[in-house]
Amino acid sequence: MTFLPEFLTVVVVHLLAVMSPGPDFVMTSKNSLVYSRKVGVYSAIGLGLGILIHVTYSLMGISLIISKSILLFSVLKFAGAAYLIYIGYKSLRARSQKLQVKEVGGNDLGSLAAIRMGFFTNVLNPKASLFFFALFTQVISPQTPKTIQVLYGLEMSVMTFVWFALVATILSHKLVKARFISVQHHLEQLFGVVLIALGIRVALSSSK
Repeated sequence: MTFLPEFLTVVVVHLLAVMSPGPDFVMTSKNSLVYSRKVGVYSAIGLGLGILIHVTYSLMGISLIISKSILLFSVLKFAGAAYLIYIGYKSLRARSQKLQVKEVGGNDLGSLAAIRMGFFTNVLNPKASLFFFALFTQVISPQTPKTIQVLYGLEMSVMTFVWFALVATILSHKLVKARFISVQHHLEQLFGVVLIALGIRVALSSSK
């Protein structure tokens, strides 16, 4: 029970960060509405796995190096920006397809492709690196045993998956998709524009 207050703080801070709009939310929404619930959930799995990468290098102290190194931060920043712009560009280039509600998901993105998209969207987000650096230096005490910190990381990974799986489940519901089916192509293009805008925003961001 000694670490319960700290654990609850980590849970609240992380949930607020996860629930705030950003690349993860946009990507999950796009895959759930344009493709299917399965694609959205697999994307959520990728996001959860991405969290484990952030936790791992934070435990190793690498997040401190990233936050202090302009070069490393810039490499991560531009890689993340390029990836968001790339998937946004692919959305803009997607061909229009007239689908019936019962056919939605027939032209799904593959499971591994969805996991990979979620994983790289999360891992290549430089703001996520700074968030975990702040979390492991300002919220989590240096005296907290590594085993407990690992449990914190696992909790954050699971909760990231749960949250975005919930988002995918809601947005892929047949009643929701029925409202969007007639504008699916335009919706995918809109997501493409948003992803490109987020990519540009990431490229222009600073480590401060």
